[in-house]
Amino acid sequence: MPYVKVSDDTSLYVEDTGSGKPVVFIHGWPLSSKMFEYQFMTLQKNGYRCIGIDLRGFGKSDKPWGEYNYDIFASDIKKVLDSLSLKMVTLVGFSMGGAIVMHYAAKYRGYGLDKMVLMGAAAPSWTKRADFPHGMEKSSVDALIAQAYSDRPKLLSDFGKIFFSKEEGSVSKEIARWLYSINLDASPYATLKCIEELRDADLRKDMQAINELKIPVSIFHGVQDKICSFDLAKIMNDGITGSKLVRFEKSGHGLNIEEMEKTNEELMKFID
Repeated sequence: MPYVKVSDDTSLYVEDTGSGKPVVFIHGWPLSSKMFEYQFMTLQKNGYRCIGIDLRGFGKSDKPWGEYNYDIFASDIKKVLDSLSLKMVTLVGFSMGGAIVMHYAAKYRGYGLDKMVLMGAAAPSWTKRADFPHGMEKSSVDALIAQAYSDRPKLLSDFGKIFFSKEEGSVSKEIARWLYSINLDASPYATLKCIEELRDADLRKDMQAINELKIPVSIFHGVQDKICSFDLAKIMNDGITGSKLVRFEKSGHGLNIEEMEKTNEELMKFID
């Protein structure tokens, strides 16, 4: 299996398939690179190299105890890019992965990047603040954290119920069960620590840094998103000059599955 060692105690699983322009995918909480199955299948067939990284604590990667935050994830991504000698990549981040991509680009001044896609991103702040009236209430996130200590399977099941739009049959029951099984594979500790990071991180300075880098950015966001509200997409679009906002009218948070054909078409259009 393809693993990349990023520290003495941690190796990351990296799915690397196809050839052509490289596209690196960063998954959301508490998923893994498996969530991009239907992007890999289509993009690889159309001549792209698809690389999916399982973040530490998730999927097939090692699950150490210790710190879990966007800074560590960004460092891990850089080590993977260096290990695979990847340059001029399109970096795609979903949900928490979108926040990580934003922090990576700011921390490393766009190192290795050609373009960025922020997909249903939990950025620039997932929670409301005194000067930021958008996103989740911190008290609601605190309740999720409490549930992670007492009934993680129910936490993940409840989260799954708001993952998609309200439209009946927008995805099959089998798809929902598949995603739930991926969530269960995550480290309970990483699951908990990443909710805390989602609650506490404020990436508005990172967003400004990306604006100054002038890297092409496309923002994919479901209009019916109940996890990362569409307001966040508009804020990112306003805050990153020249960014493109792609609306997914029929989607909730899981736009890459609910509108997978549109997702794949827009990705290929933007990469080229």
